Amino acid sequence: MADPTTPLLEPSKNAFFHENCPGCKQDRRNQLHLGIPFREFFFIWIVALCSALPISSLYPFLYFMIHDLNIAKRSQDIGFFAGFVGSAFMLGRSLTSIFWGMVADRYGRKPVVMISLFAIIVFNTLFGLSKSYWMAITTRLLLGLLSGLLGPIQAYASEVCRKEYQALGLSIVDTSWAMGLIFGPAIGGFLAQPAEKYPNIFAMECLFGRFPYFLPCLCISLFSVAAFIACLWLPETMHMHSECGPEYEHTEVMEAPPHCPNLKGYGRETKQRRWFSEQSILRNRLLMSSIVLYCIFGLQSTAYTEIFSLWAVSNKSYGGLSFSSQEVGLVLAMSGISLLVYQLVFFPCIAKHLGPINFTRVVAVLLIPLLASYPFMAKLSGLDLKLTVNCASSLRSIFSSTITIGLNILMNNAVSQHKRGAANGMAVTALSLFKAVAPAGAGILFSWAQNHQGASILSGDYIVFLVLDIFGLVGLILTFKPFLTQPGTEEITVTT
Repeated sequence: MADPTTPLLEPSKNAFFHENCPGCKQDRRNQLHLGIPFREFFFIWIVALCSALPISSLYPFLYFMIHDLNIAKRSQDIGFFAGFVGSAFMLGRSLTSIFWGMVADRYGRKPVVMISLFAIIVFNTLFGLSKSYWMAITTRLLLGLLSGLLGPIQAYASEVCRKEYQALGLSIVDTSWAMGLIFGPAIGGFLAQPAEKYPNIFAMECLFGRFPYFLPCLCISLFSVAAFIACLWLPETMHMHSECGPEYEHTEVMEAPPHCPNLKGYGRETKQRRWFSEQSILRNRLLMSSIVLYCIFGLQSTAYTEIFSLWAVSNKSYGGLSFSSQEVGLVLAMSGISLLVYQLVFFPCIAKHLGPINFTRVVAVLLIPLLASYPFMAKLSGLDLKLTVNCASSLRSIFSSTITIGLNILMNNAVSQHKRGAANGMAVTALSLFKAVAPAGAGILFSWAQNHQGASILSGDYIVFLVLDIFGLVGLILTFKPFLTQPGTEEITVTT
């Protein structure tokens, strides 16, 4: 094994180093720079946050927006029309995620990121200016169609750093997304209808009075403008050539350029890398298995988010916690802070020793009794209740995030770089479809549970969390053979 401090892609010694190839330049930077690439990780954080904010900021004011658009004849119908606006983005994203992944593999990660940020600036702003229901639907759909951020930025996170920091890079994507799910609702909730909430600052005749939902959208668009400008300095990681010479045939993976898929050596990763390079994406069993698990746990996480917000504010007579919206927001904020600390401080070290598959299995096991304990929290009160719910919510966020990051590592390691964008696009497409179904299913399940609180064996709220546990149990079982397997080895480890 070569000394890790030695530059491995010296143009004077390596005939296959391309001076004008951005991927080769990034590989050389990774090999020369042994520390954490903070600048590149900052780009990942800001782009992932821009991807999450337009999704999460909508829900606090969507009900009122549909009411003001006068599309629903009765107040009972508002939820029906709101559902189409909420799902339009995910529908659009599911239709084009694979396409954007293929574009990222062909032309690079940076062009797709820049196009998607520009789409957020334009269509998120137009959504805030919507004066008709169909304009709102159309702008959200177009925003989803042009939203190619998530897949390429996940691929980028695994390419912009050394192998030992790959888990940290992917965890930043998930952490930024989680932060977006906290800050987004705050932006939407506090800044929508500003003329009504802050009459001393905003008059009804001003722009924000005539367009009451424009201010939160404008703030997110301005943040995206800043991200767009910052990403002008985003380094490309895609290799713009395909040459791999014969002298690399018997070279260890850590001693050869990572864009060459036909390398031998490096112990347990040898056969799997060669096998991955020879298979199409659809025939790559590890990738397909990881995507299925990604969707199962993603559906469980999305359904939990929908159920928790409804359960926490529902009355204790219906098995809820009787929390206010501010108390729910505080719980989610504390969960986000805990998740951020965990992913930056503890996760990389633990993942390095356990590996993504073993770590995913451990937290999937722990998640089952944690979710099963939620209905019993309704029997608590006061400080005990708040402390318990905050701890449980933080642990749930940590466990769910760990599973997501572990599966992201598996997906990115399952394919060579020139297929990574398409693979992540396929995963985002499938996940978007599951996330479009999960809130509706969770809402129906919770509504049923509210009407079945007097059951003799299991009341409704117990059934709700039991169903979540069933999804978790199915996902846990599928992390073992024969479903999750790969040729030549049982697992991919986080290499150092």
